[in-house]
Amino acid sequence: MTRQTNAGAAYGLPPCSRHQSAPVMRAKASMAATVTGLLIAMACAQAAHAGDDRAVRPQPVVSVLSTRSVHSRPAVDARTVAMIAARRPITAQPTIVPVLDEDLDEQGRAWLRVRLPGRVLKTAAPPRTGWIRALNTRLSMRRWHIVVDVGARRVRVYRDGRRLRNYQAIVGTRSTPTPLGNYFVEENIRLRAGDAGAPFALATSARSNVLQEFAGGPGQIALHGVANIGGQLGSAQSHGCIRLTRRAITWLATRITPGTPISIIANSDR
Repeated sequence: MTRQTNAGAAYGLPPCSRHQSAPVMRAKASMAATVTGLLIAMACAQAAHAGDDRAVRPQPVVSVLSTRSVHSRPAVDARTVAMIAARRPITAQPTIVPVLDEDLDEQGRAWLRVRLPGRVLKTAAPPRTGWIRALNTRLSMRRWHIVVDVGARRVRVYRDGRRLRNYQAIVGTRSTPTPLGNYFVEENIRLRAGDAGAPFALATSARSNVLQEFAGGPGQIALHGVANIGGQLGSAQSHGCIRLTRRAITWLATRITPGTPISIIANSDR
């Protein structure tokens, strides 16, 4: 059995009213000292944009400073569902993942529920989450949020809940659709001038539900340019990736960092 910290209220969770042991209380105090600034910032951001869609509010993220196992629940004896490497495979930059929840186990150890990169056993699967120890991680905040509207074939970019950009895009075809769901940016990659999709790619945690691989990769969905690949903006022509003009992807790549949340939706009139 696990106990939720009162700090979880900042995530929209009810405070725990049950009795807690001294070790748990001490751990709670230690954890609170670590995340107080983050939670205050998130609460203030949510209060400032109370009328906005929750999906585009600032997102807490965590840098994973060492490779670790991911568990099905916040307990060391819980089933291991995945592993998270400390660095990403393309850029070798630190792995940064969104934080969805936090908890303490009976021994007072802090845990974080996070979104996970990659695919489950090379099969089509929805976005995954799991629990990791908070030990040897670094919490921060992402104020940007990208919404890909595949129905409208547009990409909307938010900061602190306010929409700043609205770009026309190319999305996946009917047979190779852009997968819907909540994802995040895994890596920000500068491409060579001759690469397909140059000059930048924002590689995401989304994977194609149809293709297990393309272009030698793991069927990973990215936002990238149209250089050396082409396509008509506002169309559905890709293998699932989202193509943008050089100007649009450059604007994004100079601002968007790993861990930034991405919502891929079917259609919206926003």
